[in-house]
Amino acid sequence: MIQDFHGKTAVLTGAGSGFGLECARIGAARGMNLVLVDVQQDALDKAEAEMKAAGVQVLARKVDVSDAAQMQALADAVKERFGAPHFVFNNAGVGAGGLVWENSVADWEWVLGVDLWGVIHGVRLFVPMMLEAAAKDPAYRGHVTNTASMAGLLTPPNMGIYNAAKAAVVSLTETMYQDLNLVTDQIGASLLCPYFVPTGITSSERNRPNAPKDSELTKSQLIGQAMSNKAVSSGKITASEVAHKVFKAISDNQFYVFSHESPKALGNITSRMENIVAMRNPADPFLAQPEVGAKLREQLRAG
Repeated sequence: MIQDFHGKTAVLTGAGSGFGLECARIGAARGMNLVLVDVQQDALDKAEAEMKAAGVQVLARKVDVSDAAQMQALADAVKERFGAPHFVFNNAGVGAGGLVWENSVADWEWVLGVDLWGVIHGVRLFVPMMLEAAAKDPAYRGHVTNTASMAGLLTPPNMGIYNAAKAAVVSLTETMYQDLNLVTDQIGASLLCPYFVPTGITSSERNRPNAPKDSELTKSQLIGQAMSNKAVSSGKITASEVAHKVFKAISDNQFYVFSHESPKALGNITSRMENIVAMRNPADPFLAQPEVGAKLREQLRAG
């Protein structure tokens, strides 16, 4: 667990907006060195200017987190400038919906590339660096936080490609936590599982290479896009509030971090796990809102 953040280094992917930007703001306020990583240059430039104005050291890099060579270059640059980081936030993410068999190979490659491979690269490149620093300095403390989603713990329909990527991040991060505990007491881990929080993820297609036009999307994909936009934009908890939870989890050495801790949100996880143990079929995801399920079925079954 990290108690004093001043002078420590944070690597933040997806730093141009949402949770990444809000964590950068908290890091700047606490005097951290910041490595800002994003694929969108204008957002990255704006974040860089804001953090430099706050008086902290900043290294900003435009990086596609799905690209192994670009991530390797980033890791090399971080090590050269600041040495091993203390906090790594593998946070960059994109969204896509639609019936799972309707997603193209390009859809799968894009979502898995950013949401899963981005986390994999962050773990495989920075954790060894952090372990090396820990071995040399008993006072070193580090922490890795990976952003998954409540969709990684549940299986909401019409967004299977996103669910699959985030479920993999859940498993990877839980395993990383266990693996770290085998070899060190100096590096902690957290899994961030946001519910619906207003961030830039609903417009992530803006950064997709060769993004399909709306006219090229299937009915289910268009419906999924609209439902996601509505749900995310109506979220009451802010990205800033979630970012503060991320930092509190680092100080408290807390693994699971939820944006929403209401009985309804966490109750869905409980129900799913109970169904698994009892070998019951998955429950209707629209039990609490049957009108939403009825409308979705009607839309998808219409000719």
